[in-house]
Amino acid sequence: MKQAEPIRIFSYQAEGASIRNRITLLQNLFSFLLEGEKTVHYAGKIVSIIPGQFLLLAAGNCLMSEKIVAPGGNYRSILIAFDNRVLADFFIRHQELLRATASQLQEEPILRFQQDAFIQNFISSLGHMLAENQAISPNMQQLKLYELLLYLGESYPGILQKLRGMSHEAADDIVIRQAVNAHIDQPVSVEELAFLCNASLSTFKRRFARLYGTSPSKWLLEKRMEKAARLLKQGGHKASDIYYELGYENLSSFIQSFKQVHGITPKQYQLNN
Repeated sequence: MKQAEPIRIFSYQAEGASIRNRITLLQNLFSFLLEGEKTVHYAGKIVSIIPGQFLLLAAGNCLMSEKIVAPGGNYRSILIAFDNRVLADFFIRHQELLRATASQLQEEPILRFQQDAFIQNFISSLGHMLAENQAISPNMQQLKLYELLLYLGESYPGILQKLRGMSHEAADDIVIRQAVNAHIDQPVSVEELAFLCNASLSTFKRRFARLYGTSPSKWLLEKRMEKAARLLKQGGHKASDIYYELGYENLSSFIQSFKQVHGITPKQYQLNN
């Protein structure tokens, strides 16, 4: 099965009355209503919106109906779908917005907002890009989503973490990213990293693979050897000078790891560069 894109910005339009549909959202979803009415049912909450409002929906099962209110009108909306891992990346960049822990928040499956002047201009910018009938690049999609998340995070402190499922998964992802980046140069084992993240070894490896697309041991090895290569290239450094700085307790283990990644010894690498 093809994995869904982490962020998708697209428009939706319908004609005629819409019956209530069973929907399984595989990603979180911003829904900006342009024309018509929308009602969403989750297990514990029902929310309706009209133009001038928008929703943030949690991934999961819901009932959704769309209604045309004006004779001869349409139902129109602009949607942004995104994974929890995208939110985790956002909070890594903007940790000042993590003002409340999950235990302090009442989680909600759906959040409703009013469209102020900023949001209206934001929606207009999306509409212009979609009207060009050209694919929006992944970098631009990320930029637009981060712009929206940053605005909501600053305007409504703590609101993003309230969305059901976001707080837990995003927080877990952030802890893993912080742990591995802080210990790239330390002689810390994968088991110890799992302990620091308050996770079992199997859970840590599974979450890590989802975030980085590889195993933690392979990722750490490659990052440490990338830094080793940079230090050796700069000159004035020998393997015996840097192995401890890179998290190795003895020189022989460092040389073996370097050769595993680069195919040659540190000394040979310096002679070739």
